[in-house]
Amino acid sequence: MQNEVATPQQVLAFWLGACPLDEAAMARVQAQWFQKNEAFDAELRQRFGPTIEAALAGRLSDWPATDDGWLALLLVLDQFTRNTFRGEPKSFAGDPAALQHAVEGIAAGRDQRVPPMARIFCYLPLEHAEDRELQARSVALFTALAAAPGAEPKAFFDNTLDYAHRHQDVIERFGRFPHRNAVLGRPSTPEEEAYLRQPGSGF
Repeated sequence: MQNEVATPQQVLAFWLGACPLDEAAMARVQAQWFQKNEAFDAELRQRFGPTIEAALAGRLSDWPATDDGWLALLLVLDQFTRNTFRGEPKSFAGDPAALQHAVEGIAAGRDQRVPPMARIFCYLPLEHAEDRELQARSVALFTALAAAPGAEPKAFFDNTLDYAHRHQDVIERFGRFPHRNAVLGRPSTPEEEAYLRQPGSGF
């Protein structure tokens, strides 16, 4: 495992394909973002293990001083954790901090300084929140993103909006994500158990 904490630029280059951000590079790497791939997870863990732990411990508080650092911290807290600790409670450990940084950055307009494809990761902390108001805000943000100039290919951004709606629907129905229950040791209700037996219930 690499022992040093990475830089924001190294995080962005790994996840988004290049730094400075480049739409063509992001298009080349987007297939790896939302797939289960043990080799990719292992590489991420090898290269960024100490960075993830530093972020979870609150030791990267200087990163949001720049737009690159803000986006990189969101990636580490909200995405790298999910890959590195897949199937473990710790996969959600970065969510509260990611949400706080995302909400603060969006309020300051930082998301608008990020290319459309990377902007997805500014909004995912809200989509991941088990909160009805935040889900409504997530859908509003992804709706605006899908209609934004440069949001191409259209099918990709329409799909991100569809996923935002699907997350909102689950929270409206249950108030939480039932597919997290087993990982977090939460008992499921009979209604949740019936839902979890449906194909695609775990996103």
